[in-house]
Amino acid sequence: MENIVRNVLLMIGGVYVLLGLWCVFLPEKTSKAVGFDLLPGQGQSEFFTVYGGLEVVLGLLLIVPLFANGDVRTVLMGCVLLHGGLVLFRSVSFFLYSGFATTTYILATVEWVIFLASTILFYLFKQES
Repeated sequence: MENIVRNVLLMIGGVYVLLGLWCVFLPEKTSKAVGFDLLPGQGQSEFFTVYGGLEVVLGLLLIVPLFANGDVRTVLMGCVLLHGGLVLFRSVSFFLYSGFATTTYILATVEWVIFLASTILFYLFKQES
């Protein structure tokens, strides 16, 4: 079970690193995909930092402990909490706002899949310990 968890965390972390780098190197394209207009300076800096930097760091937080013999269970719990928060806030946003593009629904679906999969893995991993 631990190897499955490690592989899932590696995959999720890798996706976050790639998404963060996409935001860093192609900010105009990625910001349009998620519905942002980048204002010169301030908006560009915020998108670069929060979408680029934060996503890269989240990915590394999910990946690094796997190579440094870290506590896989704690990293998995972090993944559950992170995606639980995303699912909660994304779901609330669907009631507060309208006019969503397909990209938003795809992101929401991926967030739900990761949340449910990591929650199931956390439960199974906990039962095995």
